[in-house]
Amino acid sequence: MKTAPRDIDARSPLTGNNQFELLLFRLGADSALGQSELFGINVFKIREIVAMPSITPIAGASAYSLGVVNLRGQIIPVLDLPAIVGCKPKTGLNIMLVTEYARTTQAFAVESVEDIVRLDWKQVLSAEASGTSGKLVTSIARLDGNTDGSRLAQVLDVEAILQLVSPPEDNQVDAQKVGPRLVMKPGTIILAADDSFVARSLIEQELQLLHAPFEMVKSGQEAWDRLNALAIQAAAEGKTVLDKVAAVLTDLEMPEMDGFTLTRHIKQDARFQGLPVIIHSSLSGSANEHHVRSVGADGYVAKFVAEDLADAIRRVLPA
Repeated sequence: MKTAPRDIDARSPLTGNNQFELLLFRLGADSALGQSELFGINVFKIREIVAMPSITPIAGASAYSLGVVNLRGQIIPVLDLPAIVGCKPKTGLNIMLVTEYARTTQAFAVESVEDIVRLDWKQVLSAEASGTSGKLVTSIARLDGNTDGSRLAQVLDVEAILQLVSPPEDNQVDAQKVGPRLVMKPGTIILAADDSFVARSLIEQELQLLHAPFEMVKSGQEAWDRLNALAIQAAAEGKTVLDKVAAVLTDLEMPEMDGFTLTRHIKQDARFQGLPVIIHSSLSGSANEHHVRSVGADGYVAKFVAEDLADAIRRVLPA
């Protein structure tokens, strides 16, 4: 049995309305209360959903690895997602989610798939902002809107999960990889937005090595609010926002406001004319690159390669 998510072309218009689709699934009983909670992953990350096939165990693999599968000629590693997040399946590992993420393909074993729901990013709150502990959850989705007692789903931080399961063998960010320091207009910063703790840490390391002043926020809404505050401050000083901000670096998937909407707001506002925007995302593929161009972004970099990100920033900075 094979079940593919909805056609990507049918989902593409959602990016123009600050909306997305979330695949809901269950992993079994949690260690705290013994309840089976809902978890979610953005449908854009899902390549396909299949019934659990025969898995070949790999000698010496990590504790979270179930082995590999041969899916139409491609060898794909399969990870035990319940074990990673601390759940125990009640009915076994029945479904495999094949994901494309940050230039890699991997599969996650789950207990069951519940539904695909369409949400506005305003229905999604940062896990850190809501006081939620745990670095494997990036945000909390309110499935029934803003009503009291609404159903909640935990949106997993796939970056953090892959970092936990397969830590890189070498340092992802070092001075040799990122190259010489950036040349920026005095008094300007790079404003960076990403909801993933792991991504923010890597970006911060890189910008520090580049000797680039920066501010880091956790959502598109925070970035938009900060830009507006800087624009007001610049106007009061008889300057423009380009005297305050050299470039904006934004993720795509973020609570409250996604990177597509943030970029479109910036490009349609006369106050920010000439302000370069780079989208830095784990959502790769030609469809997403087309959307990036359609909202007017100046660059698109798939996560996470330090050299690529540094090159993209250099390309958009004013001479």
